[in-house]
Amino acid sequence: MIRRTPRREEGGTGITTTHITRLTSTTTMDCIDQLLTRRTVRKYAKTPIPQDKIDKILEAGRQSPSAVNRQPWHFLLITDQNIKDRIGGGFFNRHIRTSAFTIVGAYITNDPITKRWGLTDTVIALQTMVIAAHLQGIGTCWIGDYNEVRLRETLNIPPTASIAAIITFGYAHKVPGTRKKRALDTILHTNTW
Repeated sequence: MIRRTPRREEGGTGITTTHITRLTSTTTMDCIDQLLTRRTVRKYAKTPIPQDKIDKILEAGRQSPSAVNRQPWHFLLITDQNIKDRIGGGFFNRHIRTSAFTIVGAYITNDPITKRWGLTDTVIALQTMVIAAHLQGIGTCWIGDYNEVRLRETLNIPPTASIAAIITFGYAHKVPGTRKKRALDTILHTNTW
């Protein structure tokens, strides 16, 4: 298992890059144990999230892998309450309004590789952000139900961009309990179905 350790980029941008270091088996198990505690959070506390934690979440997404390193993603960070109210007007996405912030993941498809892999690459980056948030004690919720016309108009998303998903972020008002998951032997197929 490897871990990325921050290192400042040349040029004084303040953005960090990473180099790879080895994780111990204890740390590996700690990470896996943490991942298994992630739950979807739809009710958020009104506690603001410090900017350094938001920056770490965004950096985790930026550092995600992509096909042929195309990095087709664009992340729209939504902190303005009026905008959150406007795009979170539906029944199944109303927790956008109470989130500390929301990220809309979009991608540009300007060549055959990004047309084929842009959605996958962007979803990988968004899930990496979800994990980075969870490891900092921040709850998240994936949202697939939204009014695309309203979202595009409100956020000025160009017609050349496709929307991958919306994720809300915030400290949990109440930590959700464990939900029953299907047994591995009911979903795992080795070599063939």
